[in-house]
Amino acid sequence: MAPVLKSHKIGVLTPKRCIDLNCDVGESYGAYTIGNDDVLLKLASSVNIACGFHGGDAAVMRRTVELAVANNVAIGAHPGLPDLAGFGRRVMQVSAQEVYDMTLYQIAALEGFVLVAGGVMKHVKPHGALYNMLAPNETLSRGFVRAVADFDKSLTVVGLAGSIFLKTALDAGLKVAHEAFADRSYQADGSLTPRTNKGAIVSSAGEAAVQAVRIAVEKRVFSMSGAELSINAQTICLHGDSPHSAKYARAVVRSLKAAGVEIRALV
Repeated sequence: MAPVLKSHKIGVLTPKRCIDLNCDVGESYGAYTIGNDDVLLKLASSVNIACGFHGGDAAVMRRTVELAVANNVAIGAHPGLPDLAGFGRRVMQVSAQEVYDMTLYQIAALEGFVLVAGGVMKHVKPHGALYNMLAPNETLSRGFVRAVADFDKSLTVVGLAGSIFLKTALDAGLKVAHEAFADRSYQADGSLTPRTNKGAIVSSAGEAAVQAVRIAVEKRVFSMSGAELSINAQTICLHGDSPHSAKYARAVVRSLKAAGVEIRALV
């Protein structure tokens, strides 16, 4: 039975809302250059840790995993395209087999650090351009999904809410989590606004907090054109690479709690 909260406004018991808050972390270089990750790892319920292709390195992976275990947050692998210079945000022409190979390689690399730290990997979420390439593309999605399934069928696949990518994962018998974004704007078709476009990033912590609450409570989001989009997400993302990510995270957490939403890792 779901937990309940007493509503002081209407005097009845209502189901308690829950949402996972995930952050992309471990995307820097060097053992001690972890940016805002210290703060994010205390606020998020799940983290997606870079695996060295788009960001991170062995030292950062180790340190970030150790911090995640210490803070008792759910750990996920965050594989991306092999593009350090472009931070994995430039589209590359890759085959489904290449997607399989790079995904399996990165998941396995992170798993080594997770095992040594006494943690458990819970999910896998593609990064950046790879994330956007997979969302509408069943062929490429099959490569990613096959890598996850071959590695560990108990892992949850995280991706854009309502995407072909997640349908492909479901069809393969994997668990999925539909994801929405507090700090990114949307197009009318439900896709994320390309980062090359003005307004792709939500401009303030306050706006990100409002969007997060709207997603968690009202199950909707507004596109840049003003269209209202229905969105049923189990997890909300905040990017960790922004210099203001800690400020955004604090505002989002504060607003979700004020709206009666419990922040809880995916089960």
